[in-house]
Amino acid sequence: MERLSALPETFSGVHNDMAEQFQIIWGQIKAPLIVPLLNMAVFLCLAMSVMLFIERVYMAVVITLVKIFGRKADKRFKWESMKDDLELGNSSYPMVLVQIPMYNEREVYQLSIGAACGLSWPSDRIIVQVLDDSTDPTIKNMVEMECQRWASKGINIKYEIRDNRNGYKAGALKEGLKHSYVKQCDYVAIFDADFQPEPDFLWQTIPFLVHNPELALVQARWKFVNANECLMTRMQEMSLDYHFTVEQEVGSSTYSFFGFNGTAGVWRIAAIEEAGGWKDRTTVEDMDLAVRASLKGWKFLYLGSLEVKNELPSTFKAYRYQQHRWSCGPANLFRKMLSEIIRNKKVSLWKKVHVIYSFFFIRKIVAHIVTFVFYCVVLPATVLVPEVQIPKWGAVYIPSIITLLNAVGTPRSLHLLVFWILFENVMSLHRAKATLIGLLEAGRVNEWIVTEKLGDALKFKSALKAFKKPRFRIGDRIHLLELAIGCYLFFCGCYDIAFGKNHFFIYLFVQATAFFIMGFGYVGTFVPS
Repeated sequence: MERLSALPETFSGVHNDMAEQFQIIWGQIKAPLIVPLLNMAVFLCLAMSVMLFIERVYMAVVITLVKIFGRKADKRFKWESMKDDLELGNSSYPMVLVQIPMYNEREVYQLSIGAACGLSWPSDRIIVQVLDDSTDPTIKNMVEMECQRWASKGINIKYEIRDNRNGYKAGALKEGLKHSYVKQCDYVAIFDADFQPEPDFLWQTIPFLVHNPELALVQARWKFVNANECLMTRMQEMSLDYHFTVEQEVGSSTYSFFGFNGTAGVWRIAAIEEAGGWKDRTTVEDMDLAVRASLKGWKFLYLGSLEVKNELPSTFKAYRYQQHRWSCGPANLFRKMLSEIIRNKKVSLWKKVHVIYSFFFIRKIVAHIVTFVFYCVVLPATVLVPEVQIPKWGAVYIPSIITLLNAVGTPRSLHLLVFWILFENVMSLHRAKATLIGLLEAGRVNEWIVTEKLGDALKFKSALKAFKKPRFRIGDRIHLLELAIGCYLFFCGCYDIAFGKNHFFIYLFVQATAFFIMGFGYVGTFVPS
């Protein structure tokens, strides 16, 4: 009995010895190694925060001036409505190609094909081209039958397939332009499979291209049909609204350059050809083409007043894959085009600086890395290493101003600002990782997974089916990276309560909770008001 009673004391002594040894080791490496490294990390993060802050303030000033004093698109570029010519008839209208690339789009193929076939334009001056890369023979047959149905109504629609998926979307678009009937076309409108343009889309865009030979692209704004579906779609709306309301508008108004969004835009085919055509060297073929066309001297126009309905990813899995592609691709493109941009002699030095520094470095690299590294790694680490201090202007003031400037694009969601901050901090983990993969050209650099689309009319049916047949797969629901960062933040919060003086524990616990929620895949279950 005496031996048994001595066991707890033995374990307690071992535990105390281990804790003392850990403290001794930590004390020996902290001062000479950890503190200098953390100080360097703080300095770099503060420098990146200041760069991002200046960029956001600059764009806020420009967009304010544009809204107050700026001229509308039809004042900056010539615009006249297309008129009938009694002598030439419909031949006075340019020939327009409408491309719809798709891949196993069972839920939305009818919506996109129907919207494209419903575009108002002289029937003998428009060709609808469905580029079907589907691997499911059933879906392929359904899409082909839908094209035949519209063809029977007198629509000039072409159903095109390939033997392979080389180049993914870029490869499909490139092959689509090689067909003989495309040679008679002057412009090409591109819509992804979930996009539904209004019938007057071409009447609002084509005149700009016809009357302004220097214009290569007219880009429309996206309108999200399922923004109110759940909290995750509302968060996406806030992020994308800033992109369209501020970034695209500022780029169009000041430099006549911005990144093509890959859909809901009309290109001059001659500009595509001069820029070298579609390339599949990255997962952002749209941005690649836009940058190359800009370096050839072409100008772009963004029409914020022209909206095209589309669908946001409504599952966390689909959103993660989309964000990986959108973050990895630009970083990889920056790596591949930096020297080409610097050597270019057709554009001004100021435009080169804008493309390299503002468009690529700040928005596509710094913004992703600093959000995760600073707010989810370095800032919590200062709780463990109190010798390292972060000034209040860097930890509080600058992030607060940047957040408010980002949120102005969606005034109706200002009451969800805290949720948006937590959501963006969690997603910054994947964006930062994808950005580094793109810069280093690591394993998943060319990963292309088509974003899952449910279709607005079938969402209730899909939800009902999922409810009747619940499935739980760890790979789909449990996300270990989010859970690991959540544990790290939770540990830092507990340490702050026990030993710290920074009083960050509330932020740390709340952010850790956000990582845990998204780590267990529950982000899309709450529907906000």
